[in-house]
Amino acid sequence: MAMKKKAAVPEKISEEYYQISEEILSSFSKYRPPVDLFRFRDDIAQLYPLYRKGQRLSNEQAEDVLGLCREGALFVSRSDHPIYVEHIAKQADLVLVDDNLKESESADILLRALIMRLTAFFEQPVAAVFEPLYKDVMVFTEYLWQDLFRSRLFMRRLHTGDSDHVRHALNTMCVGTWILVQISSPEGMKRRQFDRTALGLLLHDAGMTKIPSYILQKGTPLKQEELEKVVAHPLAGIRMMQKLNLSFDELNQAIIQHHERLDGSGYPQKLRASAISQVGRLCAVADSFSAMITRRPYAAAREPLAAAQELADAQNRYDSLYAAPLLRAYQTNAFALPSAVPRQPEQ
Repeated sequence: MAMKKKAAVPEKISEEYYQISEEILSSFSKYRPPVDLFRFRDDIAQLYPLYRKGQRLSNEQAEDVLGLCREGALFVSRSDHPIYVEHIAKQADLVLVDDNLKESESADILLRALIMRLTAFFEQPVAAVFEPLYKDVMVFTEYLWQDLFRSRLFMRRLHTGDSDHVRHALNTMCVGTWILVQISSPEGMKRRQFDRTALGLLLHDAGMTKIPSYILQKGTPLKQEELEKVVAHPLAGIRMMQKLNLSFDELNQAIIQHHERLDGSGYPQKLRASAISQVGRLCAVADSFSAMITRRPYAAAREPLAAAQELADAQNRYDSLYAAPLLRAYQTNAFALPSAVPRQPEQ
């Protein structure tokens, strides 16, 4: 039986709708898809409502929907994007096979997935909860590996509101992987190292989840015993990973060294200069920048350019190899959308 020719869909339709792939469709409930579905009609060259969310499809209707999908004539309204993101986030690997998603939509889905997985892991740091988190981190790195320029998508989506464990971890991974892309040649970067560094960046502050919330929410100077708990959080993070039988250099270095400083003023080991690993130096910059651009109980959020400038100026504490690219990017408005009008300098 000959396959029906794929419908020639006008390009303008993609601004308000996106074509749904068979992989995505198969992830929906067969009889109750969570979004409105539209079919493309050749006779009028327009989309026509096919199914409204909340309704139930019959067996025959479900087969018709599948057939339209295979013909390339099944669409979802972009107004349903929040529902679509929430659904696909539960199977984030679908972004790797659905060519109909815009890059911005794929980035939203991946971040939503990681927020969901990391929240669950920080609440219950056990192997069964870690496995889906690890899988989605590998989807994230695969998505970047396919096109390293995609790291800019996530820099445009950094969280700048109130700080919390999950969004700080995501910010740090997004910033750190972007920096890593800037300083590495495609030929010189090893995929295994990229994957492991991304995971280390994400879990670098896991030990902070063991600090009582009343300490983290204080807007006044900490008492000595409270400060000791905070200073010990890298060791708490290492112990958490050991319970999961997770131990490799990039992860351990990110956790134990992200508060070390080149001049020896950091903690917990007060390492200096060459005693701090490259991953530790990278994570120090990404962690500090991510913290500075969010609101904390004891400090207001800084503008990204000001935060990047402060890190680049502190060459005695932060490695300029990692701080300088961040400053250059914000000085040149590198994360603006291509259609955005460049800001004029202030008078």
